[in-house]
Amino acid sequence: MRTQLIPLAWLIGLAGPAFAGPAHAEEAGGATPVDEAVVTVARLPATPADAPGLRVVTRDEIDSIQAGFASDILTTVPGVSLYSEGAFGGLTSVRMRGASTDKTLVLIDGVPMNDPATPSGAYDFASLDLAQVERIEILSGPQSSLWGSAAIGGVISFTTREPDDISAGVEAGSFATSHAWVSVGSAGPDRAVSAYLSAFNTNGVSQADEADGAREADGFATWTAGAAGRLRLAEQAEVDVRMRYTDADVDTDGFPPPDYELADTADRAQTRTWSGGARARIAGPLGIEQTLSLSAYDIARESFGAFPGRFTGERQVWRWTGAHDQAAERWGLVGGVEYERVRGDASFADATLETASAFVVGRLDLGRGLRLTAGVRHDAPEDFAGRTTARLAVSLRLDDGWRASASWGQGFKTPTVSQILCDFCYAPPAPLRPETARGWDATLGWKDPGGRVQGSLTVFGLTVEDQIAYVGGRYQNIASTSARGLEADLEADLGAGFRVKAGYAYTDAVDDQTGRALLRSPLHSGSASLFWRQTDFDAALTLRAESEQSDVVGFSVGVRPGFAVLDLAGGWAVNPRVRLTVRVENLTDAIWQEAAGYGEPRRSGWIGLRLRY
Repeated sequence: MRTQLIPLAWLIGLAGPAFAGPAHAEEAGGATPVDEAVVTVARLPATPADAPGLRVVTRDEIDSIQAGFASDILTTVPGVSLYSEGAFGGLTSVRMRGASTDKTLVLIDGVPMNDPATPSGAYDFASLDLAQVERIEILSGPQSSLWGSAAIGGVISFTTREPDDISAGVEAGSFATSHAWVSVGSAGPDRAVSAYLSAFNTNGVSQADEADGAREADGFATWTAGAAGRLRLAEQAEVDVRMRYTDADVDTDGFPPPDYELADTADRAQTRTWSGGARARIAGPLGIEQTLSLSAYDIARESFGAFPGRFTGERQVWRWTGAHDQAAERWGLVGGVEYERVRGDASFADATLETASAFVVGRLDLGRGLRLTAGVRHDAPEDFAGRTTARLAVSLRLDDGWRASASWGQGFKTPTVSQILCDFCYAPPAPLRPETARGWDATLGWKDPGGRVQGSLTVFGLTVEDQIAYVGGRYQNIASTSARGLEADLEADLGAGFRVKAGYAYTDAVDDQTGRALLRSPLHSGSASLFWRQTDFDAALTLRAESEQSDVVGFSVGVRPGFAVLDLAGGWAVNPRVRLTVRVENLTDAIWQEAAGYGEPRRSGWIGLRLRY
């Protein structure tokens, strides 16, 4: 593992991609409405009302349902489905609009986090603690023209807090679980410095859902530490630096002989991840802001058991951008060049992929609520033919609170290092071609003039050509897959302190050659949360449900049954600095599975204490 590259990156000091700006903690009651929140995942600043496929999860919502990890809240977002190989530390990935797990780009403070040491290159959400996360931005649909490879299904961007206080929390409950975190920071217009630490430990439940009821608990322990700094050097110049380290150890279950079926075993896995970035910004002439940045990511994974292995991966992204986007003007433009180097190795080989890219994104406000956004990007990977992708979006604000938007975009994804090396192959490697995609969506939304009720309905389509799949003991390009569906969102203030938020997705994702449903993509999924807040008390009741889905059962294709899970969370603000919390998950004690064969907890509960000074 080449962790020495990361301190060097910090010393060079020029940060991650469009290195997401620090988020300032908002005082209670002062949160910006979600539909008006300005986000950066779309490259040019935009609001969800003006950017098709864009959704935002705020810190207020994270706190209301007491989500400890990213997987706890992403499953409530329409069009996002979760795949988890068991609760508490099991490999966890997401699918967006039916696209496979490797086609979602994950950013933390602008740093790409997709794992170059896994076969698909997908990010594992199992250890992503939300204690320090201020906002989550989800941009669905092909976004390669904005972010390059791995963004065919969409982008999920996490922005951490820039605290100006001392805050801490502790929580304990079922399965001998404990969760604690602390952050300290000082922030002002010209400088900021902060650090945080979070730790989680549990005895867990059995990952293998044994039919005979014989189970051994699979434990999980993880901790994350981070630090950040920002300094204004002059009126027109600023630098900022961020770093993050995560350490995770999880007991896993395996496929022991002679049956090679998922069962209780003594297998375990360790993961160590460094990530960080730095950025320098200079406001130049003609209102153009110059940004020079570098981000770095380094991971080492080791598994112990019947099939042991060690894998490492690293990524560096250098980027320069120039942006002109003044709020008073009717147009905005951002363009840049970047260079990405990804290296991964397994127990027997390693490979490096290098890509140079250039992109430009423009916005034009035509008046009367009409906005056009267009982007184009060219990626030139060293080992494959270059590809140009484009995206076009239009939004229109109508009378009486109505709005409409639509977008069309292309996707492009090179094979991963692991696929090129043909990890876990039992047949000679096959030549691989990059995957390509095209997708579209259209949204009609409405918000009443008083702001008490708002909703939207989105229809979408996505086609992936030359998708890479593991077939016949090796990775091969299959012809194409497609997904069609709709997503619905609703939020309403019911009065008397009650608020409801609900979402539903219909996703018909199929292999175009066989007509069969794609694995682990439920046809129906949805969630509904009822929030209540009165002075010092608050509560949230959340129902999440999915229909049955095609899944791998043993070594064949089967069906994972549908499920519905109900969770309850509540809190009491003893005073402005102290808050007591309680949470009950799986309130109805349902027997359910997120992925076929992997166990999930029955009814369980936690109590906690949160402090702020």
